[in-house]
Amino acid sequence: MNRRHALSYAGAALAAALAGAGLAWWRWRPTEAAAHAATTLFSQTFDSPEGSSLALRQFAGRPLVVNFWATWCPPCVREMSELDRFYRGHRAQGWQVLGVAIDQPQAVREFLLKVPVSFPIAIAGFAGTELAKALGNTSGALPFTVALNASGEITHRKLGETSYDELLGWVQPLA
Repeated sequence: MNRRHALSYAGAALAAALAGAGLAWWRWRPTEAAAHAATTLFSQTFDSPEGSSLALRQFAGRPLVVNFWATWCPPCVREMSELDRFYRGHRAQGWQVLGVAIDQPQAVREFLLKVPVSFPIAIAGFAGTELAKALGNTSGALPFTVALNASGEITHRKLGETSYDELLGWVQPLA
């Protein structure tokens, strides 16, 4: 009888493990939107802080770090200098950085006067939240950073504050 109970428990444990693995795969599987992330990203056009149009298709074909941020988000503000440092140090190797502000234009302009950056900024407002979701940010939280290779495939995603050292780690596999 003990052996029968042990086999029964082992079977139940195996079934639970398989169900858990299946659920994890289902929750984290590439969605249709993620499979077409580059198409979604590069089809967008937003305003720049200067008021001109910024067509994101100009970023296609080279490695790209996209950072979704807002002026009212403390971790977003803290990581801006890290992103700028990464951009200045790696643009000669073909890396691009794009900041996508999920914010009001005036707030972004005022922020950039105090904290200037060398990389382009797109003012997306709340439309940026939908774009971030298409790139894998299901929660819509900020900051959210995505790296794409030259083929437009997502290689890294980070929800939360990133750092220069973390971004360096993203470069190595693509070098």
